[in-house]
Amino acid sequence: MALAAQPDDAPPAPETVPEAAQERPAGGLGTAVEPPPGPVDPAILEGRTRPGFVAPLPERIEQVNPGAVRAPPPSAFPTDQIAIPDRWRLIENLGLVVENPLDPYHQNTYKGDRPICTNSDEERAHRQALRDAAAAVGEEPPYGSARCLTPRFLGLKPDSWFFIANAVSDTVVEPRTFPIPVGVQTTERPGSLDVFGRPFSTVLSQTFIAGFALLKGSTAYAPPSVEYRLTLAYNINHVDVPERRVLFVEPSKPSHRTDHFLGVQEAFVDYHFSQFDTERFDFISIRAGIQPFQADFRGFLFNDNQLGVRLFGNRDNNRFQFNLAGFVRLEKDTNSGLNSIVQRPRDDLVLFANVYRQDFLIPALTSQITIAYNRNREGDNVEVDDNGFPVRPALLGSLRGRDYDVVYLGYNADGRIGRVNLTASAYAALGEDRNSFFTDRPADIRAFFAAAELSYDKDWMRFRLSGAWASGDGDPFDDTETGYDAIFENPVFAGADTSYWIRQTIPFAGGGRAVSLNGRNGILNSLRSSKEQGQSNFNNPGLILLGLGADFDLTPELRLSTNANHLWFENTATLQALRVEGSIPRDIGYDLSAAAIWRPRANQNIVGRLSAAALVAGNGFRDLFDTTDNSRAYLSVLANVTLTY
Repeated sequence: MALAAQPDDAPPAPETVPEAAQERPAGGLGTAVEPPPGPVDPAILEGRTRPGFVAPLPERIEQVNPGAVRAPPPSAFPTDQIAIPDRWRLIENLGLVVENPLDPYHQNTYKGDRPICTNSDEERAHRQALRDAAAAVGEEPPYGSARCLTPRFLGLKPDSWFFIANAVSDTVVEPRTFPIPVGVQTTERPGSLDVFGRPFSTVLSQTFIAGFALLKGSTAYAPPSVEYRLTLAYNINHVDVPERRVLFVEPSKPSHRTDHFLGVQEAFVDYHFSQFDTERFDFISIRAGIQPFQADFRGFLFNDNQLGVRLFGNRDNNRFQFNLAGFVRLEKDTNSGLNSIVQRPRDDLVLFANVYRQDFLIPALTSQITIAYNRNREGDNVEVDDNGFPVRPALLGSLRGRDYDVVYLGYNADGRIGRVNLTASAYAALGEDRNSFFTDRPADIRAFFAAAELSYDKDWMRFRLSGAWASGDGDPFDDTETGYDAIFENPVFAGADTSYWIRQTIPFAGGGRAVSLNGRNGILNSLRSSKEQGQSNFNNPGLILLGLGADFDLTPELRLSTNANHLWFENTATLQALRVEGSIPRDIGYDLSAAAIWRPRANQNIVGRLSAAALVAGNGFRDLFDTTDNSRAYLSVLANVTLTY
């Protein structure tokens, strides 16, 4: 815009003298100080006056612009006829940002950076009038008349609604070795009479996840007041093993399998109905539907997406948080582990109540107290999985169904003590098993669990020390079950799924077909048919784990993670009774693993992981699983690529 010229008879503008250069009395706080010797770079001042420094006045600027006209005042513009776009789209209308729906790195309406609608019905009618008026005279509509994508089909009023779409591709290639039972009726290798055959197998898995969310509110400043969310997951998997009757119960079927399944992982409504503090945004919300829930910091007790209702919120500037939740567990697809909504939900009810308090017991430590109740009434239910294997009741002992009631009392901590990071969990499982599969009598449940991880950060390195203990059953024929088991564990601990023991499922052939010693993505020796479809079992050998690990951030994009764990059975009395053996050593062996995680561009949109793990079998593991090739080490390689939009 042209500068306005002053009239010829206008008085000259008075010269402005900086405050620092004005005359001040000698002495005292306002005494002027002589400038320092030598040249001074004015750029370092950045518009600020250096205390005591007298700067020279700049040269006077003479404005010469004949014929210029002064700009009209703001009151001269018809403000009642110009629609101003919302604050999110204003920069786009000014040409500063051009949105690309395929670009996840810049502002994008489809990933929730901008609302799909912010104006009221009156404003929409006003903008439509502006568009009609502009069209009548053949002009372009004003810049504030962008189309509002109001989701009318949901009965929603237009008021700051955000839409979020995300897509994930998760690819897994996993060659591995583990003890594979030889079929009783037939085998791929006739003449093989050993209990365990060749150990090599391969898993290929591809999962596509599509998530959609509709939120109302100023999400950058406060939690959303309403949220609708739907997440679907489609999995295709292929498994190839060297023995029959591992993938299918029928010996006539081949030793390889390709399967696919579509699961509903999230489908809920979240309503934010109370706000106690308008400055701190303390709130209470209720969420109903299929939703994720994690009972503790590391997922030792329950970490799953299940159907339920959850009341949660916070107080005291988020220093206090709470959850009240109840879930009816859905059946899982056998081969993908995804939720199956086409089957009737299980007769397995889980209730949770927990509270979090920051800076308790010491500053920088968050403490959590959890009470959980698991009511299972599947004693009269016989469930067979998609591959033909019975999963409820498990094929152990008397093969009779079980009902049980278990209350979990837990304390969890997460934070730091000085320079040391700490995560710890402790649980007591107390209740009653209505029918112990060893005695066919009711039994009291008295089982315990504890785990802790200490870590220390040194520049780009983190060193970790891990330990876990789960009580085992010392006498399976008495009326007390002391082998600890969780509801649905999925722990991030001791290497997580990089670890061989946590990642792989070891089938417990001999003493129980279609029963696993441990579960995939779990650390407990629970002797269940599966953690997805089986029941909790408190007649188990328990676990002791000690581990060392280290993470190295070699670059912002590349991390190297290493772990070494030593594992033992806490008590082998249950294994001895099921295997009808006089003694079984407790040593499981050493679990060694390393993983490289690469994140190009240092974000989560592309993540590649390559890991390798080995279980060096101890005396107890070799006693249970003596293979034809006398394997003393079992290997696992995991190649995983995750793409996220």
